[in-house]
Amino acid sequence: MAKTKIDIAIDVVKAQIANKSLIAGSRLPSVRQLAVQLNYSVSTIVEAYTRLVSEGLLESRLGAGYFVIGKIVTLPMTELKVQYLREIDPLWISRQSLDAKPEVLKPGCGWLPSSWMPEQTVRKALKQAAKSETALLIDYAVPNGHVGLRQLITRRKQSHDLKIESNQVLITDSATQSIDLIFRLLLQAGDVILIDDPCYFNFQALVKAHHLNAIAIPFTENGPNIEHFKQALNLKPKIYLTNSAIHNPTGGSLSIQTAFQIAKLAELANLTIIEDEIFADFEYQYAPRYAALAGLNTVIQIGSFTKTLSAAVRCGYIVANVQRIQALIDLRIATNFSHSNLNAEIIYLALMDSSYLKHIEWLKKQLIKVMNETIYKLALLDIHPWIIPKAGIFLWCKLPQGILASELSKYCLKNDVILAPGNAFSQSEGAENFMRFNVAQCIDKKVFDVLEDAIYYLKNTPLQS
Repeated sequence: MAKTKIDIAIDVVKAQIANKSLIAGSRLPSVRQLAVQLNYSVSTIVEAYTRLVSEGLLESRLGAGYFVIGKIVTLPMTELKVQYLREIDPLWISRQSLDAKPEVLKPGCGWLPSSWMPEQTVRKALKQAAKSETALLIDYAVPNGHVGLRQLITRRKQSHDLKIESNQVLITDSATQSIDLIFRLLLQAGDVILIDDPCYFNFQALVKAHHLNAIAIPFTENGPNIEHFKQALNLKPKIYLTNSAIHNPTGGSLSIQTAFQIAKLAELANLTIIEDEIFADFEYQYAPRYAALAGLNTVIQIGSFTKTLSAAVRCGYIVANVQRIQALIDLRIATNFSHSNLNAEIIYLALMDSSYLKHIEWLKKQLIKVMNETIYKLALLDIHPWIIPKAGIFLWCKLPQGILASELSKYCLKNDVILAPGNAFSQSEGAENFMRFNVAQCIDKKVFDVLEDAIYYLKNTPLQS
């Protein structure tokens, strides 16, 4: 981006401090003098000096002007070395993806490329939010959260046969925060819960953080394995945590038959289902929801807008019965007091903009295109999807015979490609032979070149014991 006049004025002063034309204690030219010297307005120089004061380089003395505090001290940036040999635990992929430099490719991450996100829609919403009434910009949110966003979520749910009121929606700062709040409310350390196998790796991280005992239920093409689910109920689990809409990592969708049976079993066993529908906007056909089948006395539904709008403007929600929402509000006030009402306003304005729906339709078409292309290119490497997803961004793939996902991931990481190995999603035998690919992040030819080199190397190099 081109430098503003304010930036240029700041650079002029910093350069004079760096070359010792101005030393500690030196008085700077008055704002009028520097304005004349640079042919800028006085207000521009005032802003430049004020920012230098904020940086700790200048001090303002009443009636005397601006003075240098000291020379510019550039502190060395300490970069953490990439931990190639770190054990691949549930947080390994997130840490690598979030720490990655811009040139690193991330077919293992769980989000879209920034160029695919609706930047202009978000910018427009930011401008509109900046003009909002003072209370929204300054004050805490009401206990349930942003009224307009709750009403919008309510209308969306009602259009899909979930009859709720806006007082059954709680706005949070993310889907992860939503799960954390629900766990705090309903569970104690040592409690048993059910999760899918494989499942979103952060589910496992939350289970560990809350010291819970998780029972893995094999996930099939149509949803959780019914017989394994029945058997697990003998252990008196309190919660079943799962993805509805599009499953992560497999890309699978619930069948109505499986969803109905699981909902009925949960209701009879007094088991609470938490369904995370974070990928709902990617759906072409609306998959069954446990909340619509079993109701909100049995089900708590959560989601967010990170995947299709912005990961920087964090905002999520919880849909539950009124009693649970009230208890969650009390818990949220005790632990976090409020949520970002400004973030919720930005998300609300973006969702209400007509460009958002057009963007979603464009996204769906793009994802189908790159899904097919990725399947074809992976097949050339003898990597094949477990199922062909109906929608979404993920492929859950079987690797070539004898190739371990952890070793493949570590090799590719050294070549600036971050993968998502199966053992980060599952502890079951055989998970080491699977890999999750984000098709939207597989556009660059280098992804497949590095994979090809890695597979050749691993096939021809014996593993060290």
